[in-house]
Amino acid sequence: MKISASTTTLALLIPLLAVLGFVTACQKKAPEITPDLASSDEALYRLGEQYIKKDSEKAILYLRQVIDSFPKSFYAQRAKLLIADAYFEKGDESSMILAGAEYREFIRSYPYSPSAAYAQYQIAMSFYKKMLKPGRDPSKTIQALGEFKKVITDYPGSDQAREAQERIKSCEERLAGHGFEIAYGYYRRKAFRAAISRLSEIMNLYPNYSDLDRVYYTLGDCYFLMNVFDQAVPYFSKVVTDYPGQKTAESASKRLAEIEKIKKNPPSPKPKPKKK
Repeated sequence: MKISASTTTLALLIPLLAVLGFVTACQKKAPEITPDLASSDEALYRLGEQYIKKDSEKAILYLRQVIDSFPKSFYAQRAKLLIADAYFEKGDESSMILAGAEYREFIRSYPYSPSAAYAQYQIAMSFYKKMLKPGRDPSKTIQALGEFKKVITDYPGSDQAREAQERIKSCEERLAGHGFEIAYGYYRRKAFRAAISRLSEIMNLYPNYSDLDRVYYTLGDCYFLMNVFDQAVPYFSKVVTDYPGQKTAESASKRLAEIEKIKKNPPSPKPKPKKK
């Protein structure tokens, strides 16, 4: 069978057109960097800054070029932060991990930069944004708390240190709430010693917890239900004295009255069974 010249030409052109199409597609993805552009750290940075909102992947390529070609440049520092911020703004789990890594790398590369405190604060925020509600896995809250404390330790005079103080309160409130839910679960199941251990930990670690009256009351009630009245009284008394407007104060007053009644009229000891 004879094959026409036009058919042969078409057969040769199809792979060529496919290759050209692939090259064109690649060219669309990769930003074009002219020699003039490549020689200017500021020009590259400005391009990255321009694209950061509408095409973050393209922006990051420009910004990486600044860091690779001009590592000691002022714009390299700014590019590093802008890359980290771009990942942070995406907000998903993997992007937050990348953001944290970029901020850490910034601090390692530029430890004396005025922006180092901001980078450390953002590391903490990358965990803070992913915290779960009390009762669920508290690992992100624990990590956020540690990183916020690092802001205060490493950059005590910074604006970020003042902001970190407020975030620390929020983290501690959440951790205390998580601990109380666990303790209250033990209390309801009558596992009083386990509840006491958890509640004592909250009382000592989180003295500013907003529901501390519930912690004191539940501690007192654990001892009350174990018939250890001398241990229960101080906790009930503290609730009555320090939290007079709370419902727990009313309940604590009733318990104190019960204890007084029991002390005045102690139950008769149960007779010992006779030996056969």
